[in-house]
Amino acid sequence: MHPENDKPQTSNLKQILLINDVVGYSHVGMVAMLPILTHLGHSTYNLPTALVSNTLDYGRFNVLETTDYMRGTIPVWRQLGFRFDAVCTGLMFSDEQARLVADYCTQLRREGTTVFVDPIMGDGGRLYNGMSQRQVELMRDMVGVADLTFPNYTEACYLTDTPYRPEGLSWGEACTMLDGIAALGARSALVTSARVDGHSCVIGRLGANLPTTDHRLPTTDHPYFRLDYDEIPVAFHGTGDIFSAVLIGHLMNGKSLKESTQTAMTVVSNLIDRNRSLSDKCRGIPIEQCLDLL
Repeated sequence: MHPENDKPQTSNLKQILLINDVVGYSHVGMVAMLPILTHLGHSTYNLPTALVSNTLDYGRFNVLETTDYMRGTIPVWRQLGFRFDAVCTGLMFSDEQARLVADYCTQLRREGTTVFVDPIMGDGGRLYNGMSQRQVELMRDMVGVADLTFPNYTEACYLTDTPYRPEGLSWGEACTMLDGIAALGARSALVTSARVDGHSCVIGRLGANLPTTDHRLPTTDHPYFRLDYDEIPVAFHGTGDIFSAVLIGHLMNGKSLKESTQTAMTVVSNLIDRNRSLSDKCRGIPIEQCLDLL
């Protein structure tokens, strides 16, 4: 075998920007996503929305908003002509920050960038500690600029003003929820951690107007789909970020939305199963030790 055959393949290399918070103590958010996207062959950059001491469920935390930094950084990047094939947004901390990011994503989208929005707000039928109804309104605005958004069921309920039901939805109600997310402006949508007709699943709706250039989302999927899974009764922080990174990494490598979603589900399940004995679930999954599962 020639040595050059062992070199990483870079033909699918994409430039991906993450706009999310950076958590100092925990493998969540950007800290979880960066190694995954890099491992999947992409060049990944970051624009932090805040520096957070630790995940909020520890009860005590410190947050330093970086809106001033973002306000100064985006014009510099524009002047330097930096381009991105995709951008993924996460947690927003203020009206100004959300408007800044939405405007930037709108500009990038016009230039051919695929915009992914993870509307991080809550889980288990309630908002996360420190979140408010104002965050819900901000995330609705962010979803409006998305090529693809992927809220969990709780977040989808807040986005569409739908009552949260622990028992879940019928398939017809699930499609109505997806339509409600699309009505906010998102071209395509997934809802994770859903329960439909008694089954744990991820549901999806692929918009008919998605761009078809080679670095954007494929358009070969049926408009609605449902992928069932067996739920593992272990709750780690950061699994949504892992799902997002695997999903985006495979989409940007040219896989279909349905195939990329199934791969992300399988990876998350395997990661949870391998690490289920870890005592501190708030710290997240040590992804750097588990890249073989990707």
